[in-house]
Amino acid sequence: MPLSASPSSFDEINLRDWLNTQAIALGFDGLRVTDTHLGPATERLQAWLADGRHGQMEYMQRHADLRSNPELLVPGTVRVICVSMNYLPSETDFEQEWGRLEDPKQAVVSMYARGRDYHKVLRNRLQQFAQLIEERIGKLGYRVFTDSAPLMEVELARKAGLGWRGKHTLLLNRESGSTFFLGEILVDVPLPMDAEIEEHCGTCTSCMDVCPTQAITAPYQLDARRCISYLTIENPEAIPVEFRKAMGNRVYGCDDCQLICPWNKFAKRTEMPDFARRHGLGQATLLQLWSWTESEFEQRHEGSAIRRIGYSRWRRNLAVAMGNALAQDVERDAMVQALNAALPNSDPLVAEHIQWALGQQPV
Repeated sequence: MPLSASPSSFDEINLRDWLNTQAIALGFDGLRVTDTHLGPATERLQAWLADGRHGQMEYMQRHADLRSNPELLVPGTVRVICVSMNYLPSETDFEQEWGRLEDPKQAVVSMYARGRDYHKVLRNRLQQFAQLIEERIGKLGYRVFTDSAPLMEVELARKAGLGWRGKHTLLLNRESGSTFFLGEILVDVPLPMDAEIEEHCGTCTSCMDVCPTQAITAPYQLDARRCISYLTIENPEAIPVEFRKAMGNRVYGCDDCQLICPWNKFAKRTEMPDFARRHGLGQATLLQLWSWTESEFEQRHEGSAIRRIGYSRWRRNLAVAMGNALAQDVERDAMVQALNAALPNSDPLVAEHIQWALGQQPV
């Protein structure tokens, strides 16, 4: 089909049914289509950046113009195909997750990061999907993305009707909660579009109330500088002292606002083997993960999103969690011994956090 085709040139009903069928066959759980106009979201992004709430995520500021206009990112784009993919393994139990957060010796890794790196999984399937679409409708200009380019993907997904924006700023869906990944295909063909859906958070503020660091400063307002996910993943420097105790035993990311959300009682489980837990990350203790050498960290996190933070940040996060365990007098002898043994050969970032951790022992 020529690129100049108008929307009426498509057999819209059959095409849409076909898109949905292909998406499901490729493992996606939702599909909607929108245009590139982001409206008021652009102004909100600029205000968020101006307030410095992005912390040290300089790429947010650097590519702000591209985020505001997908047509600048990929010239010729007129539609965005937005897809979602559930990531919770079948054995996930939210009560057990709460229980692990209350057990100081456990090492809690965010649920999305316990399997393979979702970037690779989604990108490969999006590429396959785009090629199938081209085979179906003819020559297609496209690019695929999943949290890998300056795109306001949550806003695009909201506009497309994949869900609504929760007060924690994540996307929510009545049928699957918020435990899904997002991906996009930017195309230069005017596919039929979908409508936005109604919000369903009402007066609930559970996500705001439960946040350990009060990073959700107002409904729909997140200060990344306070968020444990930012502090343990994106932040390259020391964890600010004022947030260390609130981190508890969270060593990579934080799920509290999702665990508490009433809509996640509908969170769907996935059968995708890529997202199954690896290397015991759903049950590991702090001491078990602390015992990993750098080569073991690299090998065990091969193909994982965790690997990109590097061994030093990983140890930094573990040291804070071990300090919080020591403050509760949990496994004191073993933890003190492990921390002291590592101190002489640690880089300055890790050493500072080890010293802080050792200082948390009850007098």
